[in-house]
Amino acid sequence: MSKKKTNAKPAAAKATAASNYAGVWGNRIGFGRKPAVVAIDLLQGYTLPGAPLYAPGVVKCVKEVPALLEAARRRKVPVIHTRVFYNPANFEDGGVWILKAPVLKSLVPGNRYAEFCPPVKPRKGETVIVKNYASCFFGTSLAATLTAQGVDTLIIAGCTTSGCVRASAVDAVQHGFRPIVVRECVGDRHEAPHEANLFDIDAKYGDVVSRAQAIAYLESL
Repeated sequence: MSKKKTNAKPAAAKATAASNYAGVWGNRIGFGRKPAVVAIDLLQGYTLPGAPLYAPGVVKCVKEVPALLEAARRRKVPVIHTRVFYNPANFEDGGVWILKAPVLKSLVPGNRYAEFCPPVKPRKGETVIVKNYASCFFGTSLAATLTAQGVDTLIIAGCTTSGCVRASAVDAVQHGFRPIVVRECVGDRHEAPHEANLFDIDAKYGDVVSRAQAIAYLESL
């Protein structure tokens, strides 16, 4: 006797991501008592048309970040910027990652693509950390800098959502900080990885909040 074929899918396959994660992931960390803001790699290589790294989502987020930075500055909250620089002679400081992502070779001193976007340039006296890999923490002094100031909350802006933002959020929670990613203030090349990584960060590693929520928190300090 032949078995009747069915196209029915398991119930789990039909569930939305939100319903699948509900009750398992998604607990809120919340803001702590002492924040810092980190603006990750807001460089012209992501915003100039024709640049190898050009990302429309970053162009959009750069317009949203200044208000967040100004709110932090008004409350004397530390604002830290990161940028990527490689040795143009051999790129050995990029290790294996440069083999995977040779597009990053445009981020060298003297190349306009490696310069900060004018609306979000560091102010005089603000710390700028140079990194070679995705996470702001990997191979840098960021964790020590935050710890020395008693910071417990890291408000994250910048790019890209699926790359350096995600990696930094994961490392932030692993270093004992509360990662708060500001939705309007991060961007990516494509909406799909942008939204997928915001969902995953919010579920497992930190809180994704609106710019209005982040600014209201800063103003309350």
